[in-house]
Amino acid sequence: MKLTKRWLVLLLSLVLVGAACGDDDDDDAGGGSGTLEEVRDRGTLRCGVNSVLPGFGLVDEAGNYTGFDVDFCKVVAAGVLGDAGAVEYVPLGVEDRFTALQSGEVDVLLRNSTWTATRDGQEGLTFVFTTFYDGQGVMVPADSGFTTLEDLADANVCTLTGTTTELNLTSVFNARGIPFNPVTFTDSAELRPAYEAGQCEVWTSDRSQLAAFKLAIESEGGAEQHIMDETISKEPLGPAVRDGDSAWAQAVQWSVMATVIAWELGIDSSNVGSFTADDANPAIARFVGGAAPGLGLDADFAVQIISQVGNYEEIYTEHIAPLGLPLEGSTNDLWTNGNGGVMYVPPYS
Repeated sequence: MKLTKRWLVLLLSLVLVGAACGDDDDDDAGGGSGTLEEVRDRGTLRCGVNSVLPGFGLVDEAGNYTGFDVDFCKVVAAGVLGDAGAVEYVPLGVEDRFTALQSGEVDVLLRNSTWTATRDGQEGLTFVFTTFYDGQGVMVPADSGFTTLEDLADANVCTLTGTTTELNLTSVFNARGIPFNPVTFTDSAELRPAYEAGQCEVWTSDRSQLAAFKLAIESEGGAEQHIMDETISKEPLGPAVRDGDSAWAQAVQWSVMATVIAWELGIDSSNVGSFTADDANPAIARFVGGAAPGLGLDADFAVQIISQVGNYEEIYTEHIAPLGLPLEGSTNDLWTNGNGGVMYVPPYS
């Protein structure tokens, strides 16, 4: 009888261990394990984007997506699938962007989302390489006479709910003893007409977004706008993937970073075909020759990215510079240009 009980205890222990292992497998799958293989088997990349932000993610009347973040969706598709056009764009609002990634509705989120410790720790996300260094600013009508934050006491301030912008607004204004009245919206398509109609005297958001809407308002015959000089936060923006899948995170990260490496090496969409694995510059030879073992990507993934989409400078110049945000001398400039830029990536070797 004692022997039988011992066998039962042993059997129960083995069952529990097996169940625990099964739970671990399920957790890995839920966390996005095998996304690289899933995307390749599917043949398309599902990319979560903005659809109402000029310069970053916008849909035209024909249903075409354009913008800086949209191009980085193409970069990932070119790197992973060899086809920049193999993208299914999923428009997401600020309230559903993270749940869409967590649930597997999208494979990667490229929707001007700020990398923070809280989001890293609580949202089940892994942020990879920062594609755009931004900061929060404040915009007012040029004829308002407002020039400093202190001038905004008791003003109605338009902002998007559920964003770091809303949190920064509250913390900075409270810390400086500036009373204000928040007026919140779920997306910029709702916020802009309210601002132009005078429902709020102030619009606060990332400076890049304010620049985009300043240009849009003025070019469409609206009132002249003024973006204050003061920047009240750090807003590093870039791709996010689900936690628990390092292979997919690396594939996305190195696809994105390839655009900066190419820029540093002087390789762009117009000349990438002229370089070979026999180039006298060993860094270029490695870049075009496919020296990237262990990433799970094709040997020519970097060449496909640059030839089909372009390098970082080309992408920025096409989409962000027209907003009045020149690349030269900005934080997003290449580190070797000596203009204060921080675009610096690990070596491709």
